[in-house]
Amino acid sequence: MFSLIYGLWKYMVTTTEFHVLILGIDKAGKTTFLEKLKSIYSISEGLPPDRIVPTVGLNIGRIEVSNTKVVFWDLGGQPGLRSIWEKYYEEAHALIYLIDAACPSRFEDSKSALEKALRHEDLQGAPLLILVNKQDLPNAVSAEELDRYLDIKKLDERVCMFEAVSGFDGRGIRESMEWLVGVMEKSKRSEILRARAGIRTTS
Repeated sequence: MFSLIYGLWKYMVTTTEFHVLILGIDKAGKTTFLEKLKSIYSISEGLPPDRIVPTVGLNIGRIEVSNTKVVFWDLGGQPGLRSIWEKYYEEAHALIYLIDAACPSRFEDSKSALEKALRHEDLQGAPLLILVNKQDLPNAVSAEELDRYLDIKKLDERVCMFEAVSGFDGRGIRESMEWLVGVMEKSKRSEILRARAGIRTTS
């Protein structure tokens, strides 16, 4: 009995929880991505794409990757809703930014919204994962092409990665999550947020 209780206690104190923002302009596929993510990492199935409606406000998703709990905040990307993004910046360990790779006419709007978010002091040092979404579509541009277009390095020195994904068929999602969890665990921003919350890390 003691070993069972000790095992449960050890699991609770050594399991880290991270908060990750999922941002992007409307129709980038944020909620579809989150539902596919939940279906990959959870027992329960996420919503099928034909039942997903545009987010007005906030969707929350929880998964566990390698004994690490991750809570996702999926925020609406319509122009009138982007002003609420910054209310979540302070507590975010990292940022996922989705771009619809099959809609070049909206790349400039996506770039502008991302640059505005990255300039905010409450997101300073947060690792950035840019997901070049909708790779299941034949006209989708590659992650390399979008990397050159956005030219993030000129704007920011934070840890950043581009990953080609599809929220529809799931390609690239596991790889991107493994990278994200790895960098969050080593991030100075995570250390700062743990210290602010009074959480001690164990070696």
